[in-house]
Amino acid sequence: MKVTPRDIPSVLKAIDPKMRAVLVYGRDEGLVRERAEKIGKQICPDLSDPFQVARPTIENVKAEPSVLLDEVAALSMMGGRRLVRLENVGNEVTDAVKLVTESELGDGLLVITAGDLKPTSSLRKLMEGAKKGLAIACYEDSAQDLMGLVHQVLSEASMTATQDAVSYLVDNLGSDRMISRAELDKLVLYMGKGPAQVTISDAKACVGDTAALGLSQIAEAVTAGNLKQLERQLERAWIAGESAIAIVRTLQNRMMRLHLARGHMDTGMNASEAMGKLRPPVFFGERDKFMSELGSWNTRKLEGALDILLEAELDCKTTGNPAEIICARALLRLAKAAKAAR
Repeated sequence: MKVTPRDIPSVLKAIDPKMRAVLVYGRDEGLVRERAEKIGKQICPDLSDPFQVARPTIENVKAEPSVLLDEVAALSMMGGRRLVRLENVGNEVTDAVKLVTESELGDGLLVITAGDLKPTSSLRKLMEGAKKGLAIACYEDSAQDLMGLVHQVLSEASMTATQDAVSYLVDNLGSDRMISRAELDKLVLYMGKGPAQVTISDAKACVGDTAALGLSQIAEAVTAGNLKQLERQLERAWIAGESAIAIVRTLQNRMMRLHLARGHMDTGMNASEAMGKLRPPVFFGERDKFMSELGSWNTRKLEGALDILLEAELDCKTTGNPAEIICARALLRLAKAAKAAR
């Protein structure tokens, strides 16, 4: 059964006990995880409880398709319904899930998470048509969704916010639920214990523009050679209306920092010393990733990459061809080169 956006809140609050399986899928990974956990906690409040929660892997299911039905049908050692979690899967588990939706054995609930499944996906079609199954789509938060999230997180912390603070937060939070919630949690921590009222100066002091973060993630996916992440982040950027020129320039900036560090290495410095010369310095949590990329990109390759990006920027401005396609081709070309180097 396909769950409409209007009905999602009621499902998250109280799922029909007749349901045997729920598929939560979509581009917004954070929202997928959040909704899957809310549904799972209706069955077992402690999702780490090994006696009530089973977590078969894709490999388990491929080796023995009946394992999902066996887990759903198994009796809980502690009483009550049993929860079975199957995460980050695709069409390869369709037949195994079908065994669960068509069986009457047991009273456990199977909760499945997946990425962006197309309408032709066999798993999505199965769950949308199942009488005892639900399919819940998760897409990027709209302004209205973000406003609701802001009020929800602040209310849970016994806080309120001025109207201009809410407007600022909605404008500057990203469309990814996981990132937005992390930013709001940081704001709550910044404010201290409630009750308290968040002002616009509080919001500005704590929550930055996550759109810039999204562009940085695209650049990082290219230099790391992560094609899957690049495709996902680019799709989000186009949906959010990001500029192809802005994406190219963000990548140019990262490439130039790599080029500068490699230049220091060419004079005899090691990677750590060269990275320490950069200003602003590389963020502590990114140092290992940045150092790894220094091993994949030498000076010659970086100069070639910067030439490709300069040409892409000029083509976006002068040829009249779709800038998104020009940008995507250039980024994909560079990401493939990075992947080959790794």
